[in-house]
Amino acid sequence: MLLVFILSLLFTAGYVALMLVYRRGWNMQPEFSVPALYEPSTRISVIIPARNEAANIGACIESILAQIYPEYLFEIIVIDDHSEDDTAAIVEEYASRNVRCIRLSDFIPMGNSVNAFKKVAIATGIAHSNGALIVTTDADCTAPNTWLRHIATIYEQQNPVMIVAPVIYKVKRNILQIFQLIDFMSMQGITAAAHTLKLGNMSNGANLAFRKATFDRVGGYEGIQHLASGDDFLLMMKMNKLSSSSISYLKSVNAAVSTLAQPDWRGFLQQRIRWASKSGKYNDTRLTLILVLVYLFNLLLFTLAIASFFDHAYQFLAVALFFIKVLIEYYFLKPVARFFHAEWVLWYFPFLQPLHIVYIVLAGFLGLVGTYEWKGRKVK
Repeated sequence: MLLVFILSLLFTAGYVALMLVYRRGWNMQPEFSVPALYEPSTRISVIIPARNEAANIGACIESILAQIYPEYLFEIIVIDDHSEDDTAAIVEEYASRNVRCIRLSDFIPMGNSVNAFKKVAIATGIAHSNGALIVTTDADCTAPNTWLRHIATIYEQQNPVMIVAPVIYKVKRNILQIFQLIDFMSMQGITAAAHTLKLGNMSNGANLAFRKATFDRVGGYEGIQHLASGDDFLLMMKMNKLSSSSISYLKSVNAAVSTLAQPDWRGFLQQRIRWASKSGKYNDTRLTLILVLVYLFNLLLFTLAIASFFDHAYQFLAVALFFIKVLIEYYFLKPVARFFHAEWVLWYFPFLQPLHIVYIVLAGFLGLVGTYEWKGRKVK
């Protein structure tokens, strides 16, 4: 029992310190705004990989076409990844509005032994692009009309090789989607804080920009193409190795894209396993140590909760650590929720924490040893 208490004290102290550091990092990250009368001039190629997105791709394209950005300075390239619905046909309806549809089947037959179709799709789109700055998003995303203007401005002002920008969920008010929103907002807050404090870079391909020349210089996805996930983060790790590299975080709700939460628990778990599957596939000691700490702290709580059913001596410890977790995460998450205008979800936050612990333990484990299904494909 003494050993368990000491380990609990150490892991809890580390976790509390981490959340305090993340809160400080979030607050230190300045919000970005476009200066009055500033008119960016960067040529942008928006790359959208799409598979079976007939229900969403139209809204995605319409939101990009509505940008407050000169039409002659951006193009939209949708790469249809062997869709089994009308995705390609819908995209082709926009052909007269500077939107191109590239069918991946023209380059890679469906039976080809490819494990990372999304990386291949993005690389194919980039190869056919004309922009100096590549912007990637997902086919189920929509963007505010200020999106490209903010990205181009920070690119011209700070001259980074890559720009990481925020993503938020569009949710219905049911428990599953509220849970996803809370979890995802936390990840967005950590992403911004980590960039500020140099605690390891994080990113999301739903809202990412990078120089086309740098993509070519690092060889694109060469060396990571065998991994199904990580088209965003693992590319960032490659670019970050360049001596001249700099990565900017664009903290602005006017540059935040909205994406759909998963409609059911199975889809949610499969998505999170996919995200976790890239853990250990990169060389970033700081981020690895942080992920290990977070996982072990949640595993400790999970183990204590189970042990308390067999030995009541563990009950007080389990409850105490649980309340510490709730309080410190709430403290971190509150300003992030305010930024995204989603403070209402914090009313649900304490009640969903038991589920969060189980999810972290399960998704982390399966991400390392399991397989997952995504877009109708089973992936190792």
